[in-house]
Amino acid sequence: MLLNISYNNPEIRKKIDNEVGKPFPFFERIKQGSIGLGHLIITSSSIEIQNLLALDKYRNKCNIELRPNGIIIGFRALLESYAFVIPYWKLTIYKGDANEYSIYRDTYCIKIEATEKRVHQFIKRILNEKEKQAPVSIDEL
Repeated sequence: MLLNISYNNPEIRKKIDNEVGKPFPFFERIKQGSIGLGHLIITSSSIEIQNLLALDKYRNKCNIELRPNGIIIGFRALLESYAFVIPYWKLTIYKGDANEYSIYRDTYCIKIEATEKRVHQFIKRILNEKEKQAPVSIDEL
C-alpha cells in the first residue's frame, strides 16, 4: 500500500495502524535499541514509485521503520511524504547484488543500496521478525 502521509489525516493513520500495527511504545523502542534505519539510497523501484521519485532532481533516499506487524518505507518526492506500508505476511526481500536488497509487496518494489554493515544487520532483523510472525506450517504440526 502506497500512501501520501504529508498531512495529518486520521483515516490514513488508521489504515497504516491496521496494516502493520501501532508504533512501538517509548520503552519498547529503548529495549529494542533501534526500530528504524534512515538515509538509504534507492537504486531502482517499480513504475508507480519511480513516477513519484522522478518529480524532483534530488538523490532518492528512503528510511525503514519497524512496526509490530510489518515495516514502513518512507520517502519524499517534491514536498510530499509517502509511506510504502508492508505487513510481514506480504513482505518479500531478495538480495540481488552483494550491495543491494529488493523489497517487495505485491507489484510494488524498492531496491536499496546496502554498502554499510548496519544495513545488512537491519535487514536480517526484519527477516527475523517476519519469521516470528509466520504462521505454523503443516510440517511443524
